[in-house]
Amino acid sequence: MTESTTDYKKEMNSYPLMNNYGYPKLELVRGDGMYLYDSKGNGYLDFTAGIAVCSLGHVHPAVTDAIVKQAQTLVHSSNLFRHPLRTELAERLCSLTGFDAAFYCNTGTEANEAALKLARRAQWQHGHKDKTKLVSLPGGFHGRTMGALSVTKKPQYHEGFTPLVPNCETPSEIEGVPDAIDDKTAACIVEIVQGEGGVHPVDPGLLREIERRCRATGALLIVDEVQTGIGRTGSFLCSEQAGIKPDIVTLAKGLGNGIPVGAVLATGETARAFTPGSHGTTFGGNPIAMAAALAVVDTVAQPDFLEHVQRIGAYLKQQLEQIGRNVTGLGLMLGMTVDDAADYVAKAQSEGVLVTAVGKDRVRFVPPLIASQRDVDELIQRLSRIR
Repeated sequence: MTESTTDYKKEMNSYPLMNNYGYPKLELVRGDGMYLYDSKGNGYLDFTAGIAVCSLGHVHPAVTDAIVKQAQTLVHSSNLFRHPLRTELAERLCSLTGFDAAFYCNTGTEANEAALKLARRAQWQHGHKDKTKLVSLPGGFHGRTMGALSVTKKPQYHEGFTPLVPNCETPSEIEGVPDAIDDKTAACIVEIVQGEGGVHPVDPGLLREIERRCRATGALLIVDEVQTGIGRTGSFLCSEQAGIKPDIVTLAKGLGNGIPVGAVLATGETARAFTPGSHGTTFGGNPIAMAAALAVVDTVAQPDFLEHVQRIGAYLKQQLEQIGRNVTGLGLMLGMTVDDAADYVAKAQSEGVLVTAVGKDRVRFVPPLIASQRDVDELIQRLSRIR
């Protein structure tokens, strides 16, 4: 055993954090645009964006200025009191998406948890007390809290946490989802591009069939846009491209560019199911998160910005097809098949590129949305050296 290995194992054994993330070897301390820098000063071209979070890159001036300005004014006051930025962001989000009301939380998992609760309560409030079933898609991922986990059919995530929330159904085959939606279904939750499932878009025809089945049975349609929303796929919401209109949509990740913030948007009748005291959060909608989110939304919602995402996304897909197999996804959310994803990620890191594994043979590319053609060319040049 080498001295460096001995030092590493000694450090790992004294690591004072729970082991659910393992022991990351790479320590990142600084970011700038498309690059992250480790504690030794090495730079890495970032095609992870904090798992699709840093949509405007690292230390974006508009977001940084908004955070600093708000931090000098008011950091927290709770939802017991009004704050103008909460209203301003809600109006902006609803104007851009066509929804009627927003609820703020802190993460994507919290947003999905709130959406599932909202769906069941809306059915209950409208007198449909037997409509409690929650339907989801195989290959989907909606989070790690008990409700969100119950609609995420991934056995390794369930280990040690059962029994889960009852009356949740995920058909074994994706084609069986419409038939699972019946008169006892409160809602069906879908991702338009299944990110953790390997970055695979769901067939638009199936999505429309799911929507039709929801309308026929009175079930609500929830679209989880935690990863696909806020311009990631080339439109403000990915559901715009799919041609479906959900009753509820969930947002997080790219909404705050690294500041924890999530949101649930809903149509009028559904949104009104959250009455005073029915759901809440201490930190949701705090002023710093609202300031950061407004800066992000005002930047991403510009037509030129979304056109840029579409153009660079198409270019990235074209270039990845030259070095990998089965490149899928939309906009700047792409997946590629390799022989060994963990090995590929490690080798990419040694070449100064950060990507993530989403399966044994799939790697994910979700760079900041500010990525340029030059950044893509640099990525391909470095990845081409992997053998």
